[in-house]
Amino acid sequence: MNEARFVTGKLSTHILKMATTSSIGLMAVFFVDLLDLFFIGLLGNIDNVSGVGIAGSLIFLLTSISIGASVSAGALVSKSIGKKNIEKARHYAVNCTLISAGLTLFIALLAMIYMREIVYLLGASDDVAVVAVDYLIIIMPSAVILSLALSSIAVLRALGDAKGAMLSTLSGAFTHLTLDPILIFTLNLGVEGAATASVFARFVILIVAMSRIHVKHKLLIKPEFIILKKNAPAILNISVPAILTNCATPLGNAFVLYSIAIYGSNYVAGYAVISRIIPMCFAFIFSLSGAVGPILGQNYGANQYQRIKRAMLDAQLVNLLFCIIMSFILFLCAPLLINSFNLSGQAADIINLFCKYLAITFVFNGMLFLSNAALNNLGSPKLSSALNIGKATLGTIPFVLIGGSIYGASGVLIGQAVGAALFGVIGLIFAKKLIYGLLAEEKLQPAIKIDNP
Repeated sequence: MNEARFVTGKLSTHILKMATTSSIGLMAVFFVDLLDLFFIGLLGNIDNVSGVGIAGSLIFLLTSISIGASVSAGALVSKSIGKKNIEKARHYAVNCTLISAGLTLFIALLAMIYMREIVYLLGASDDVAVVAVDYLIIIMPSAVILSLALSSIAVLRALGDAKGAMLSTLSGAFTHLTLDPILIFTLNLGVEGAATASVFARFVILIVAMSRIHVKHKLLIKPEFIILKKNAPAILNISVPAILTNCATPLGNAFVLYSIAIYGSNYVAGYAVISRIIPMCFAFIFSLSGAVGPILGQNYGANQYQRIKRAMLDAQLVNLLFCIIMSFILFLCAPLLINSFNLSGQAADIINLFCKYLAITFVFNGMLFLSNAALNNLGSPKLSSALNIGKATLGTIPFVLIGGSIYGASGVLIGQAVGAALFGVIGLIFAKKLIYGLLAEEKLQPAIKIDNP
């Protein structure tokens, strides 16, 4: 049942199937997050929207850590499946999930201890900070649950079970969507109700994903400490750089948020909407990198390097076409978004800037995401980490500062986009170099066998 399905068949079909099914689930989750902010906006207090936007930066950081920790599950399980070593895949599935949860728990506890300081550091005023802290107190303890859920979904993708991964995220989105209006309006819990709905959704995602792994794939086994200890170095070798990689984006975004907050809470409210628009509209691109990872991993385990090259070319083409289409849609829908959230003035200006001019630059983010997938699954996770840290620092701070000094809040977003473009191209170059290096090794192998019979 757990066969290496990606080592044969048309690669573009595998990529589109995995990315589409995954993006449906992710879009549902991100749509509910956007609707969450819409419901909060209906409460009639701009500080609520700004507070949840500030809290969202910290939640995004913890979510990114969980995603980074789950990368090892996708890479190691898919590689084991490619080598047809099912027993090894079982142990990696369990041990990667446990280690990911442990790493997330440690970082979440640190974040909770310094939660108030972080909120003020992000530029929150007193009223906004109260909303942000109230929201975070409820949702942050469930970070470990989300980590377990995301690792389980990574295992499902590594097995090629795109449907299972989609059903897991859809179930969470449906739970969130159902509970949101009940808790926010019917029970009059407001912002705290929105946070509570998110917590319930995370539990549902975990239950559905773990059930799928156990019932359909028979991959859940009792963890053994000796094997956990043996597997830990390989897992941490991927997880730690991947966590650093994924932390880079939210940390860079946090600096952007801080830089925008200087210009007032209206800009923060507009940026809060943008931060919800991006994941929902570009969920397919996030999913694309997640879809390519298992495909690369299985073919890497099977030593099929030509298929790895073809998979990356196909994925980059899909990335380009999708970003062009989505940017055109956002260009047309900018007024609708502004009116839906009852925004005006500075908040409306910054949304217009993103939708009409900057959305197309997300293609470069897609390039870097796909490069990360290649580097993480083909044995170079530290290089992936270095690229993303570089983007969050050298590719963000100077560009944002220069842009802000010239064009104000708008320049902050323009600077961020320019830096992302630069590192997207650099990531593509490194990924291409790695893949061509594998192809060169493959060509040399017959000669090595002749010289060393």
